[in-house]
Amino acid sequence: MKAVVSLNSGSSSIKFALYTLGNPDSLTLSASGKIEKIGIAPALRIRSAEGEVLIDRDWPDGASLTHADLLEDLFAWATDHLGDRQVVAIGHRVVHGGTRFAAPQRVDAVLLDALEALCPLAPLHQPHNLTAIRAIARINPDLPQVACFDTAFHHDKPMVASRLAIPRFLHDQGIRRYGFHGLSYEYIARRLGKIDPALARGRVIAAHLGNGASLCAMQSGRSIDTTMGFTALDGLVMGTRCGSIDPGVVLHLQSQLSMPVAEVEDLLYRKSGLLGVSNISSDMRALSEDGSVEAEEAIDLFCWRVAREAGGLISSLGGLDAFVFTAGIGENHADVRRRICTRLAWAGLEIDDDANADNALRISRAGESRIDVLVIPTDEERMIALHTLALLVALQS
Repeated sequence: MKAVVSLNSGSSSIKFALYTLGNPDSLTLSASGKIEKIGIAPALRIRSAEGEVLIDRDWPDGASLTHADLLEDLFAWATDHLGDRQVVAIGHRVVHGGTRFAAPQRVDAVLLDALEALCPLAPLHQPHNLTAIRAIARINPDLPQVACFDTAFHHDKPMVASRLAIPRFLHDQGIRRYGFHGLSYEYIARRLGKIDPALARGRVIAAHLGNGASLCAMQSGRSIDTTMGFTALDGLVMGTRCGSIDPGVVLHLQSQLSMPVAEVEDLLYRKSGLLGVSNISSDMRALSEDGSVEAEEAIDLFCWRVAREAGGLISSLGGLDAFVFTAGIGENHADVRRRICTRLAWAGLEIDDDANADNALRISRAGESRIDVLVIPTDEERMIALHTLALLVALQS
């Protein structure tokens, strides 16, 4: 038997999943988990497909352990766990594919160089994505690796949704609106197609609400517009990222407050968003439990911006048939969903309070809400594995 591994490597965490292969459309989850607090005190948690805890390990003195060090431990565990199942490939989430890469790619030295050049467009994510690829290449140089791009799902959106109002020569150099969270949105489009095929062919807004947050307007399962743009800094308020901001603020920080570029970048990416507004935490759960005026302001701003941006996407779609919540906050935070839907009542969203409290699949009020409102858990790791398997099959045919 054979297996595929999905890796989603971030700045301080690595999410992963192991799948056993059946036919080309069949992937059976064997185990999944996450390494957190990399650079501080790494912690590894792995569960079986049934939820049984397989590994629960901490490195309290492991601040010096790198992504590469931890991946070696993870790779050794996976090899032992899989037994006689052979890992045939590892698929990676790579945040930015630029203008060139609209489909998964087999990793080689030329591709790595091209992706390295895109690091300035995704400084929080791309370097760590590539670190994981290089680490696996050192551990097992002959193991095929596949890069799956978060920008790819948005690659064919209408040109008007890609352009920035800047001189054409800059657009031609690649300065445009790309969009991210594509692997999540692609998975949601697939799942919705199975849950309600007719609805999936309609006008849908998917809300990927987590530490990173964005919205995507989809028609017939294709991206029409999205809130993130040139970088993953754009759009909604996020855990530590500001989202859309007047460019004049950036100019003011540099020209009037004499802040160097690196300091401005750190402020906008790591010290803003929910953390900056509340001055308490970037975690929506912690803010909800805090109860302070500052925490409430941060939550209210988050929800207001989601509703505001959703209004723009309804315009891009020419109407709305369904609204789908996904990712950590979207899947688990009933109060945030309620606040957003209340602000979008004008568009026809009405939710059932009991269904919302239960995180039910369909939380819209039956017979009263003109818009279907659903909660669908995302699974970027499965999407990566599906792409990896499909590319392997294509390369072998």
